[in-house]
Amino acid sequence: MHNFEYVPKSKTKPVKIEIIKLINEVQDDVRNTFTFSYEFIGSEPRNMVTYDSKSNIGFDFDVNIRVNKVENFTAKQIKTTLINGFNNIAPNYGFDYCEDSKRVITIKIKDKKNSKILFSCDFAIVHDYIDDYGDERQEYIFLNKKTNKYVWQDQPDGFYELPEKEEWCKENGLWNDVLKLYLILKDKNTDKNKKSRSIYAETIHQICQKNGYFDYEEDYDDYYGDDDY
Repeated sequence: MHNFEYVPKSKTKPVKIEIIKLINEVQDDVRNTFTFSYEFIGSEPRNMVTYDSKSNIGFDFDVNIRVNKVENFTAKQIKTTLINGFNNIAPNYGFDYCEDSKRVITIKIKDKKNSKILFSCDFAIVHDYIDDYGDERQEYIFLNKKTNKYVWQDQPDGFYELPEKEEWCKENGLWNDVLKLYLILKDKNTDKNKKSRSIYAETIHQICQKNGYFDYEEDYDDYYGDDDY
């Protein structure tokens, strides 16, 4: 059993400020190749950053990176350029070198003496586009570890459905229920491969189902996929 708690903004804000400074320096570092914008997503803008007081892993952030004129570069060029940029800058802020995983680039600050991760940040490289049917879509750079190739991969269908359900919960005065259930489900989770994004989607699903939004089962992992970060 875990013991997840919400992290107050007084603790997350100083770290976010440092990460923004770091990102700005990476923007300067890679400017001769391309420029990019960024956006904090997930738990931080929702004010739902959590940590487990029983574990040695602190809290984390999620950031989307959007490369300008993305069509001029391959997926490999984009991700390797950004990895090199973060590796050039991140150690100056106390972070380790990047970890390159299937969906994201991860940087961590560790308390090596006490074998703890104090906090971390995951960077996903995304591209928004309009498909042949006129719908807004998003793809992200995915590392296929079997072939060791970087490719653009579309977000699953559930990715587009979740915001509508979030808004429905807020409009119907159910957000406190979301906040409570999210911690409960995180505490009960025993699958180490299940990511917070899937637990959050499950939370929204259960609140909606309980309160009459819909009454069928869904695969929560389909919201973002649950391949390892």
